[in-house]
Amino acid sequence: MLLKNLRRQDKYSKFFEEWQAQEFKDHPDELKMLQDLEALSKNIGMREGFIIACFDYRNLGLAFLTGEVESVTGYPEYIFREKGIEASITMIHPEDREELLRFQKIVFDSFHTLTIEEKYTYEFTYTTRWIHRITQEVIWVTSKAKPFIIDSQGNFVVDLHVIVQLQNPPAIKSYDWNYSYKKKDGTRIFVSKETPEKRTIKLTKKQKEIAKMILDGKESKEIGKALNISVNTVGTHRKNILKTLDARNTGEMIKIIASCDF
Repeated sequence: MLLKNLRRQDKYSKFFEEWQAQEFKDHPDELKMLQDLEALSKNIGMREGFIIACFDYRNLGLAFLTGEVESVTGYPEYIFREKGIEASITMIHPEDREELLRFQKIVFDSFHTLTIEEKYTYEFTYTTRWIHRITQEVIWVTSKAKPFIIDSQGNFVVDLHVIVQLQNPPAIKSYDWNYSYKKKDGTRIFVSKETPEKRTIKLTKKQKEIAKMILDGKESKEIGKALNISVNTVGTHRKNILKTLDARNTGEMIKIIASCDF
């Protein structure tokens, strides 16, 4: 009956139309990568409350699944293999689904702004609630995820989720998330649910130049040399940028800059 209902609804798949619309190219190592993942999962041993899953965005199905999925969720493994993403979202707590679907859009949009090198450093984390199919118990899980297969055109083909059941409820009350990636110069960009939405910020032309260079990981000395101004002047601009953005420190300033349009 559950599988029949899932076949009939397909109400969540529509949120992944952009993922399926990517112009996918073959990946020569795809089969080997999945085989290696299966071997690895057997070697490390599947402990209780530990799940590894890979979603394939070409068909919104599961490319790989292992672990204590039925004991944790109450859903038989074949349900996930049959309906992939549709089944996975169905078991999410209703109050978490809206933010989950919003986050998958954020992941897609942010991933496709990156260079191919940056895409390989992309990763995201989320914490959410599942509802056990039989007991209706609320189950908190956290997951670290990343692109597992990226094709030659930079398309996000298959992801990899390492999911762990939390024994105690976390401090947060609903779906939480963040993503990060490493820029070419080694700077790690981090964006979380609490990061301000994309917005236009009112900086002077010089401040915008400096803000972009800060985002690129340049030190004040480098910025001063590039703009032919003193380090002290750069410092003054940095203080004014902090004040304009209402940021408490440089780390918070970088988060805000990364989330804004100039």
